[in-house]
Amino acid sequence: MKFSSTSSYVTTEDLAVAVNAAVTLQRPLLVKGEPGTGKTELARQVAQSLGMPLIEWHVKSTTKAQQGLYEYDAVSRLRDSQLGDARVHDVKNYIRKGKLWQAFEAPGRVVLLIDEIDKADIEFPNDLLQELDRMEFHVYETAETVRAQHRPVVIITSNNEKDLPDAFLRRCFFHYIRFPDIDTMRAIVEVHFPGLKPALLTAALSQFYELREVPGLKKKPSTSEVLDWLKLLLAEDLSPEDLKRDGRHLLPRLHGALLKNEQDVHLFERLAFMARRPG
Repeated sequence: MKFSSTSSYVTTEDLAVAVNAAVTLQRPLLVKGEPGTGKTELARQVAQSLGMPLIEWHVKSTTKAQQGLYEYDAVSRLRDSQLGDARVHDVKNYIRKGKLWQAFEAPGRVVLLIDEIDKADIEFPNDLLQELDRMEFHVYETAETVRAQHRPVVIITSNNEKDLPDAFLRRCFFHYIRFPDIDTMRAIVEVHFPGLKPALLTAALSQFYELREVPGLKKKPSTSEVLDWLKLLLAEDLSPEDLKRDGRHLLPRLHGALLKNEQDVHLFERLAFMARRPG
């Protein structure tokens, strides 16, 4: 089984090589890149392409590694014991299986997505080292060891908000998703908006890439944002001429789809003011 582009996802050759290398090596694939470059969607497309179920674990700032294995609900057990519930005699009734446990006990091979691992505490990756390496963990409350029946394909995403530990990185196959060049972006747009008029697409993408290169931009617009912008351009039935800008109007039409903070909007307003000044 080899991963390649799907009907709804355009992948570059180096990304396909990285996915297939991680699958062959049976190591987690760590994917980094700008927000909005399709890291999370990659896992979904890999699962679809390889014909495997997908289990998604979306990490938050409060997420602990233990939650991916299991959680023991001691409070519920205590309450049930006070109520005389017979369930208290079997501790398994109070064990909640985490995403790793679900992946390990799946009847066939699955794709496990650990999304935005850098959101959690710095110790989070270290706490998963042994479990991801050996594909097993111990449940102390029941004195059982859970082992993966089929080694899952593990895809881990990171937005580079914080550095990950070296010991964790050593166990992963790494790939950085570069921002698509204009030809790749055309292919991506064709998947989402087939038959888009070439003149409008050329004008829109030229303006989009020019905007990304403006010095001082706090947040560069991403792939997902240009797709939203194109959807709005089509909904408003705008022409290439409608997208033209001058010194007085440097902000793109419907710029709220592309610029997501006031600092970047003010940056373009200042640039327009400077362009209007004599000399």
